[in-house]
Amino acid sequence: MTGKLLSGVLVLSAIAMGIGLWYTQIYAFYEPVNATGADDVQMTLLATGQPETVLYEDFEAIDAGSSPIRYRACFTTSMSQAMMSETYQPVEKATPLNAPGWFDCFDADEIGAALRNGDAIAFMGTENITYGIDRIVAILPDGRGFAWHEINACGKLAFDGEDLPASCPPKPEDQ
Repeated sequence: MTGKLLSGVLVLSAIAMGIGLWYTQIYAFYEPVNATGADDVQMTLLATGQPETVLYEDFEAIDAGSSPIRYRACFTTSMSQAMMSETYQPVEKATPLNAPGWFDCFDADEIGAALRNGDAIAFMGTENITYGIDRIVAILPDGRGFAWHEINACGKLAFDGEDLPASCPPKPEDQ
């Protein structure tokens, strides 16, 4: 009897821990981003290399302080892909990261497929928004836009503890 009771306690504890872990990964750390209405969506200009606010509506975003790559955003824009292609810095091989299932406006599979087949265009949002992390913005032909954070080449080296080449900006002291 004691063995069955002990086994039951262990199984129930494992189930409770699994549910707790699942909840923290999917829900607990994410918070909605409060839209400012002025500079929530920015893309880097080809001419200056500086981010500029673009026209957007219907902005919705989430972020988590537990990781710099948990940012996801959805919005719409009236700007055409052709105009943006001539104005903003493109990004090759952008790969959207999955969002929690409850943040249903951001479908990484759909965005990734649109980028691969050339329907969507990816642009540099803000380079090194946090050291080693770039904000990427992708625009679909229908004006739907998405933003997420990706680790850049310098970030990969820095996070792996490797020496940074001269082409990388210096790593901040506090990291």
